[in-house]
This record gives sequence, C-alpha cells and structure tokens, in this order.
Amino acid sequence: MSLAYELIKSWKCKEGNVTSTQTILDWVDKRNKTLTVDIEKRAFPKEEDSFWFFDPKDGFIRNRKNTFFQLAGFRQMENGQVVCEQPVIIQDEIGYLGIICKVIDGTLNFLMQAKVEPGNINVIQISPTIQATKSNFTQSHGGKAPAYLDFFAHARDYEIVVDQIQSEQSSRFLRKRNRNILINVGDSEVEVLDSHKWMTLGQIKELMKIDNLVNMDSRTVLSCIPYSIMTLEDGEYEKIEELFDDKALFRSMFESAENVLPKIFNTINNYKMYSDLKHELIPLSELSNWEINENEIICKSPYDFKIVYCQIEIEGREVRCWEQPLVEAIGMAVFGLFTTVKDGCRYFLVKAKPEVGCFDGIELGPVVQMEPSNPGNHLDSVETLFMEKLGKGEGVLKDVILSEEGGRFYHEQNRNAIIEIGQDELSDLPEGYFWVRFSTLNKMVQFNNFLNIQLRNLTSLLDI
Repeated sequence: MSLAYELIKSWKCKEGNVTSTQTILDWVDKRNKTLTVDIEKRAFPKEEDSFWFFDPKDGFIRNRKNTFFQLAGFRQMENGQVVCEQPVIIQDEIGYLGIICKVIDGTLNFLMQAKVEPGNINVIQISPTIQATKSNFTQSHGGKAPAYLDFFAHARDYEIVVDQIQSEQSSRFLRKRNRNILINVGDSEVEVLDSHKWMTLGQIKELMKIDNLVNMDSRTVLSCIPYSIMTLEDGEYEKIEELFDDKALFRSMFESAENVLPKIFNTINNYKMYSDLKHELIPLSELSNWEINENEIICKSPYDFKIVYCQIEIEGREVRCWEQPLVEAIGMAVFGLFTTVKDGCRYFLVKAKPEVGCFDGIELGPVVQMEPSNPGNHLDSVETLFMEKLGKGEGVLKDVILSEEGGRFYHEQNRNAIIEIGQDELSDLPEGYFWVRFSTLNKMVQFNNFLNIQLRNLTSLLDI
C-alpha cells in the first residue's frame, strides 16, 4: 500500500492499535502530577554579571552566550510615518520540529512526546518526537543532546514525508522559522522512552479536540503532510474514498481543481513589490509607548502581550534550572476559518495576511486572526460575519482552545474555530480573499513561507 493510503487509514483509526487513548490520557495525567515543575515570575536582572541582561550597546535583552534568542525594540514605518512599535523576539537559528512514524501491526503510528515547556498553561502537552532549538541540539547550553536527534540528522536514511522550513508567530517573532520534518523509519528499531508513546494519526486528531493538549509544534508538522501530491497505487483512490465520511473533503484533497494559484501569487507579489513598509530595530527603552519597569515590559495602551521574566525548574529537561524572558499574552485571540461545499467539493476561505515579523512580509492566513486588543473593531464584512456566527454557534464544526509555543510564550492560548457556511452567503469578497480547495493549500505548504502558522494549525484540526 502507498504511504497516502497508510496515512488516511491511520487518520481513520481513532482508538489506536498500539496505545489506547485512555492510556495516553492517563500517561499525561500521571506525568502532570509527578514531574517537578516550578515557574516563578521574577524581576528583570540588574546585575551586570547576570546571565540575561540589558545590553547597553544596543538596548536589547540577550544572554551572555548570545544563544537562544534576544528581545529587541521594533519600529515599522510607512511613507516615513511610524505605524507600529513593539518588542520582538529575534531567534535567527532554525530548530527541529520532528516526528518519527512507522507501521506497527499494520497501522501507521507516530512517536509523540509528553513535553513540558515553561510557558505551558497546563504543564504537559503532546509534542513532536523532537522539539529542539539549534542551541539545544548543538548543546551550546551545556546540556545533553535531545533524544532521537540522530534519526533526523540522518533523515536521508529513511523515507522523508515532510521536510519544510515554516514560519512561526509573525506578530511576536522577527522572521522566525523552524524545520518541520516527518520521517517514516520503516523497519528500523526505535526505542520508546518513558516520555514518548506511539499514536495513530486519528488519535492525535481526537486529542486535538481537548483544550491545550496537543501543542502548536505537533499541529504544524502534521499540517504539512502532502496528501494531495502523493502517488496512489491502482485501486487505492476508491479505497481511500471509502475511509472518508466527509466525501466533500475527500474530493477537495484528491481531485484536481481550477488553478487559483496565479491569482494568489499575484496578490502576494503585488504586496511584496509595492509595499512601502520598512522597519528598524531599536533599543527597548526607545519604544515610545512602552514602559520598562522592574517586573515587566508593558505597553501604556491596550496591547496583545507584555514581556515578563521567569525562573524555571523542570525535571527531565536537557537543563533542569534556568531563567529567561517570556512573552505573556494579555487576553485570548480568535483564529477562524470559513468552509463551504460547492458542487460536492469542500472549499476553504483564506486571505493574504501581512504581519510585522513575517519572513517575506505576507503569507496566506485564516479568515479571522483577531488579537486580544481588537475586540471587534475595524472588522471587514467577512470577519464580522464570522464573529456573528461564532457568537451564535451557527455552523460551527470546530471550536477549541489551543496553546501557542510554550518555550517563548507564557500561558498563551487562543480560540480556534472552523465554521461552515452556504456558498451564497459571501457573494462579494473583499480584496485579498480566496476560496481554495484543500489540495491548493496542501501544495502551497510544501514550499517555505506561504501559509502562516495560524492557518496551518487550523487545517490540522480537520476530520475526515
């Protein structure tokens, strides 16, 4: 059987064949109760010899080894006028977000980790096999190398299913990307540590329905699986269709469609060519509307986040005790996607979305990407309709609260929703919106920097 068939069969297997779902939930619960985790907010260090410090040379926050990340002031200008000022995370290195999969007893399973991140709101979340910054896997922090690193360092020895460098949260990071990689190791032996368990794709999808359980990094890797461009063996098309309850999604995934890509690229390229936006990095102290006090860096007017400083102790990490800044969300964002069925095929509404830290300025995003500081103001007709339907519970297919990356963000959780509407409910779309099939998004995600993290995470929630 082809890998495409094995993937869909694993997606259909919601109860698991190696580890039961209840066993996974009990495992997470036990680790939550027994692992030593202590996160304490503290004042920013003032000592000149502290590991993290305000660098007097450029006004950034960095550590003495100049590893991991830095915090800098960011100023964006358009036509000579300041349009945005805020702190940004600078982390130029590319890390691994990697998942191992293999067929076990006839069903494809994924090796997932119960991982603690300092900013996790609920301590343990289901994470990729490996989730490591370059500082982690090069051991620049002085800790031990992450488990399973050799599989990904020698990925060419196995079947590479996904290997893409994708963007992170561009409203917080400046041009940050990570390597999303999924490998099928075939018959190779894989030691299963206490921190890891085998799960089917269907189990992971079911666990995504539980608030804050499957982390952002797992969701983005799985969103990159290239179903629509995989080669099927004779007779598999019909067999795969039988596994789908949502036949419209099957057709959206595996049937060819009209080519909307030139129009999408035209919009994206026009923005890149004609945008007059420019930015500069400045000392944090020069952010005109931000205050640096003993315990936090916070905006003087309502904003989406602030910067805090934490002392962290986590059992089982490469380094057990450390300190670092974290970006703390102020409120909860809403990320939303419209879907409709037209001529028996499922379509998704997406839009071109510029963001301050986007690697290439603009990517495709969901219909709604509403940060906490925007409580419904300045919404266009599409966003307004989405929020009205979400408020009334009309057509809601998915509505779950999920966490953002806990290594840099403190207790950030956002509402993720997918709503089905009639094809005639949005006849006139504002500029920059496109109805697309899943296959279009699935092709675009095989290339760097076209789908933003919010859109990738939403597509990962789909059911067949």
